[in-house]
Amino acid sequence: MNSPLTVEVKEIWSALNSIPDPEVPAINIVELGVVRDVAVDGKRVKVTMTPTYSGCPAMKTMEMAVQELMVEMGYEVEIVIVYKPAWTTEWMSEETKEKLKVYGIAPPPKLTFEHLHPFSSPKNVEIKCPFCESNNTKLTSQFGSTACKSLYFCEGCHQPFELFKCH
Repeated sequence: MNSPLTVEVKEIWSALNSIPDPEVPAINIVELGVVRDVAVDGKRVKVTMTPTYSGCPAMKTMEMAVQELMVEMGYEVEIVIVYKPAWTTEWMSEETKEKLKVYGIAPPPKLTFEHLHPFSSPKNVEIKCPFCESNNTKLTSQFGSTACKSLYFCEGCHQPFELFKCH
């Protein structure tokens, strides 16, 4: 049998799943991996979050959404931002990556040494088009609509698309 604390924590996690990522509304902030932990002590909730980038402009929007939701649920909330360990695309599930693809954003490839050390010997990573699955794609800009995405073009279906950067 679940204790009341466990039930409350599960309800809060479930509620946090309703907050969309402000930059990619096809996924929520839990799926993105930004929400790292939830702790409940009576009517006090502590939500620990890690930004995708240290200067992520959407972080304040996410914090406000968590604050509003927790207050709406009747809790006093403390939001703690942690930078270690640094957020990584490895925190995204395969299901989340599939949601990105369906939304038209190429999901991040498997994190490699080269992603963490960009000045090491480069390896060409094939990026599949989220629309037609073609590997005949090319980088057109290191930055897409947000700093966490790059802009690509597919020579197969002639569609531009974004890639969620690996980090």
